[in-house]
Amino acid sequence: MDIPHQRLAYVRVTLESGSVRRAASRLNIAPSAVSRQIALLEEALGATLMERQRGGIRPTPVGEMLLEYCERRSALDESFITSLEAYQRLETGTISLTVGEGFVSDLVASPLHEFTQRYAGIQLDIHIAGTSGIIDAIVEDQSHIGLMFHERTHPQLRFWASSPQPLMAILAPHHPLAEQPHPLTLAQLSTQPMAMWDTTHGVRQMVDQAFQQARLAPRMTMNTNSMVILAQYVRSGMGVTLLPAFAVAHDLDIGSLVARPVDDPLFQRSQAHMVTRVGRQQPKASILLLRHLQRWMQAFRDPASNQPTPLP
Repeated sequence: MDIPHQRLAYVRVTLESGSVRRAASRLNIAPSAVSRQIALLEEALGATLMERQRGGIRPTPVGEMLLEYCERRSALDESFITSLEAYQRLETGTISLTVGEGFVSDLVASPLHEFTQRYAGIQLDIHIAGTSGIIDAIVEDQSHIGLMFHERTHPQLRFWASSPQPLMAILAPHHPLAEQPHPLTLAQLSTQPMAMWDTTHGVRQMVDQAFQQARLAPRMTMNTNSMVILAQYVRSGMGVTLLPAFAVAHDLDIGSLVARPVDDPLFQRSQAHMVTRVGRQQPKASILLLRHLQRWMQAFRDPASNQPTPLP
């Protein structure tokens, strides 16, 4: 049953005032209009809501129930308005991200640190997936934002930001190919033991495509879905891997790994992508986070300046 909010207000004010005339004065309408709305509500409910006594109008048992309902509804309205205002001030809310594991180190370092410091009430849900899983999460509205490597077209994906991120050979500093003065070739890499992502990952799909086009077969000695395993495999001198430089930025900074360019056009065209679903109304906090990550993450930072822009 739909109970019009205005009729509830007439009943509540009448019972609080003790008479229809005083209620009409408070509501600034004719007494007949108040009586008419109360009568319509009583007809809809099939019960009398108030009765006259010496001291004025008093609620019937059903009237008492309706007053309690009015109080609860009013409390719900106030609670909603309070929550809405807090949400609009970015004091509450949840943003969900699904990202490739290669983005994790870049994401969780300084970019999220400043954002969570500034907006402490915003909860971030972060999930790891391969390219197909990221696309599914975005298209099915399981996540607001996706970070993925190696573009896969989909009619429901909006590419919020894309940045050139060449696929590099990642080597231990003492590896024989680490000091090569020229870009490495696929033929050189095909002679080396290699660890790679499993076949659901965008990087692996690109690597397989490049070697197939070159009619070469890599010496794949390990498949994994773990960035930790890939990096440790190379650090320990077991072999090489292929990754964008931002995925191992910390290791490159401290010198525990080396990144060397690869002479392959497919690897040179590779990009990092920040995606959302076409047509999805993003929360205010999600829009702010998208812009913040675009400015702060190395994967999307302007390579010319390589400098982040602070939050507004």
